[in-house]
Amino acid sequence: MGANRPSWQTLTQYERIFWDAGQIVAGVDEVGRGPLAGPVVAAAVVFSGSVEMDGLDDSKRLSERQRRQLMPTILREARAVAAAFVGPREIEQVNIRQASRRAMAKALCRLGVSPHVVLSDALAIGGPWQECALLHGDRRSASIAAASIVAKVLRDQYMQELSEQYPEYGFDGHKGYATAAHQAVLGDQGSCEAHRKTFLNGGRRTD
Repeated sequence: MGANRPSWQTLTQYERIFWDAGQIVAGVDEVGRGPLAGPVVAAAVVFSGSVEMDGLDDSKRLSERQRRQLMPTILREARAVAAAFVGPREIEQVNIRQASRRAMAKALCRLGVSPHVVLSDALAIGGPWQECALLHGDRRSASIAAASIVAKVLRDQYMQELSEQYPEYGFDGHKGYATAAHQAVLGDQGSCEAHRKTFLNGGRRTD
């Protein structure tokens, strides 16, 4: 699985700066900023300097099968893992950027350990920790990459469950994104409670 993936040494170049100083480092990332439906989901992951695992990468560069295979390894090897969901109504109230920040802050606060340093994928969060926002961080940091995988797996699972509640929308296939099939169903059926109303009408609520 580790073939053609960044090495652990490469992916922990930022973490090791802080590990060497005896600091706890958390990586945080979110998924679901772009879809028309479903929550934005964030995850936070803390590794210790003694751990090493192969196969980590930006969740978007992994297949669904690879992400699912990595998930239990991350949960086993990480010192702490936490996640948080922010749903459509809250996204409508505060906008998707702020909702993403809220989800990441909630995930960090649920870790059970207090990080000294937070590595994020280019988005400043705000909180009682030192922050390092890395452009393309999910490809450059093991902690962020692991967080992106956890968040993606959890959101995909949620959208699968949502598809059972609203089978006509096919959420299990497109995960809420604006595919042609999804937009066709919206044209025929209209939206449901899982949809982000402000995303469906140029930023204006439709109800």
